[in-house]
Amino acid sequence: DGRILGEVMIRGNTVMNGYFKDTEATTAAFDGGWYHTGDLGVMHPDGYIELKDRSKDIIISGGENVSTIEVESILYTHPEILEAAVVGRPDNYWGETPCAFVKLKETKQATPESIIAFCRERLPHFMAPRTIIFAELPKT
Repeated sequence: DGRILGEVMIRGNTVMNGYFKDTEATTAAFDGGWYHTGDLGVMHPDGYIELKDRSKDIIISGGENVSTIEVESILYTHPEILEAAVVGRPDNYWGETPCAFVKLKETKQATPESIIAFCRERLPHFMAPRTIIFAELPKT
């Protein structure tokens, strides 16, 4: 239906047999003949699989799953944002909350508060970043 998020699992003659000299990782990745990719996606009615995120990148905030890719995609629609990366920030009450590292376009003046408000207009409240940090994003 294109809405239910699940882990993408594959099998077939094009899938590797396992990790080189790493039986522990191979055992963890293969279950019942299926390779667990670690990718999360939705399947559309036409069979197309749309990848949404990596399972390791999901933020659990107050019991809700927050996709870092979905939050980043909204941040990239902000007219003053050049780059963005979202991570989980430890929180004593919620477990984790979304934290966005943002690089603004030259001569832009957006504030953390204006970016958070922008996200809250476009995302469920629990998905909007609670913290915005202006920084250069590492490329390696």
